[in-house]
Amino acid sequence: MLARSTLRACARLAAVIGLMVCCAGGSMARPAPVPAPPRPLITPPLRLEAVERKELRLAALDPADMPAKQPFDAAPPPVPPIQGPFGLGATERGPLSARWRSLQKTIALEGEILARCRAKPAICTAAAAKFIAVIEAGRAREGRARIGTINRAVNLAIRYTSDLAQYGALDIWASPLMSFASGSGDCEDYAIAKYVALQHAGVAAADLRLVLVRDRSAQQDHMVAAARIDGHWLILDNRTMRLVADREVPDLTPLAALGGQADAPALAASPPPGEPPAEAWDLAGLPLAL
Repeated sequence: MLARSTLRACARLAAVIGLMVCCAGGSMARPAPVPAPPRPLITPPLRLEAVERKELRLAALDPADMPAKQPFDAAPPPVPPIQGPFGLGATERGPLSARWRSLQKTIALEGEILARCRAKPAICTAAAAKFIAVIEAGRAREGRARIGTINRAVNLAIRYTSDLAQYGALDIWASPLMSFASGSGDCEDYAIAKYVALQHAGVAAADLRLVLVRDRSAQQDHMVAAARIDGHWLILDNRTMRLVADREVPDLTPLAALGGQADAPALAASPPPGEPPAEAWDLAGLPLAL
């Protein structure tokens, strides 16, 4: 009985072992599955570059980095006027400006006379020769010395005379050669002669002004020339040989400034071809009432 039970137990054990062997054999017979290729972590290089370019473009168009939008028809910002003596800008309108522009025609004519005198000194008038000597004396100097030389020379060349006494009129603006021909003039004539002489001596028009002021101590209007040197405006007054900065003349109240718009033509060494001879140019016919 015991032997029969043992045989049945051995038979069951053999069946289980055989089943296990068959299962293992079947599993080993099946091929192992091929793993799928791993998915790339980034896109292909071409697409990556495109993404980078797009990101760069978006970064460049960041509103925080863009300038403020301006309308197409917006006017440019105004240019501040150049500050002249006493902080004045040049007067470009009104009767004073019109009078100064009218005088430019006579000054230009006298510039041609001076050029012909330099080419042929023998036929030069005494007034033109004297004015050229003032210009050349200033041209030989530099900076403040040039301005001081011309200020002094013009003060000595002209004797103060009122317009009423000289011309029988109350207010005449004489050109330099008119003043040097008569040897007389008032404050406007001194100032105009200094302005033109300094231009011909090489001072830029932007650094020159005629200034109408109110002399509070004398209770009258007065005109002076002004020249800028090293950023400072110096006042050239016919009543003194000293050069005084605009901030050092408290008795003068500025009213208007003229000039600074254009440079004087250079004095030519000889007259242009085809022009009339120098003898044809003199002071006859120059207008007095300007």
